[in-house]
Amino acid sequence: MTNDAVAPPAAEPALHRGIGDRLNWLRAGVLGANDGIVSVAGIVLGVLGATTDRSVLFTAGTAGLVAGALSMAVGEYVSVSTQKDTQNALLALERRELAETPEEELAELAAIYEAKGIPTELAREVAVALTEKDALRAHAEAELNLDPDEVVKPWQAAWASMGSFTVGALLPLLAALLIPAPAQVVATVVAVLLALALTGAVSARLGGAGAQRAVLRTVIGGAVAMAVTYGIGSLVGTAV
Repeated sequence: MTNDAVAPPAAEPALHRGIGDRLNWLRAGVLGANDGIVSVAGIVLGVLGATTDRSVLFTAGTAGLVAGALSMAVGEYVSVSTQKDTQNALLALERRELAETPEEELAELAAIYEAKGIPTELAREVAVALTEKDALRAHAEAELNLDPDEVVKPWQAAWASMGSFTVGALLPLLAALLIPAPAQVVATVVAVLLALALTGAVSARLGGAGAQRAVLRTVIGGAVAMAVTYGIGSLVGTAV
């Protein structure tokens, strides 16, 4: 068999190496921004429904921004750490199996390629070639759909989530603080809906899905959240 016959399976992962890692922090960033926009918009509009006092608005909005950003960071870190622990455990198991039962692992890898339609003899040759080059990578990618170089990074996800939450949260807070009182609510709602449409489109692009549904989901969800909190704020303000 020529070298060209075994090159594609070995070369293909290298073309995509690093994409999973980038998508991990991009996902955390988009989700963080969306949560920051909706959460602080809800707080701001809830306060505006009760009072137009800017000091109260600033205090409530800032508290919501800081608490939300820290909560997002901690939650993302814990979640991604669990995922990382699982990935490392699977890789450790694969290393042990390769060390203790190399022939069985080789046969298993060949069987995976054969199940994909590669003839038996060629599947065996491909498995041998990839195992000789990097046994752990070959088995991790074929059996676990996992690239050993792309184990998720909890701190990266945590910082991305916290930073994007802060940026997203600043939008409704600044809109409410900087716009004159008569237009505060309308300006905040418009700014939030535009920002949510953008995050919906970005999240759809990252997931390879159509943007229309994602945009509608985020915009409608944010609009409902703002309407409910503003309504509750108005009721509480009137009662107090």
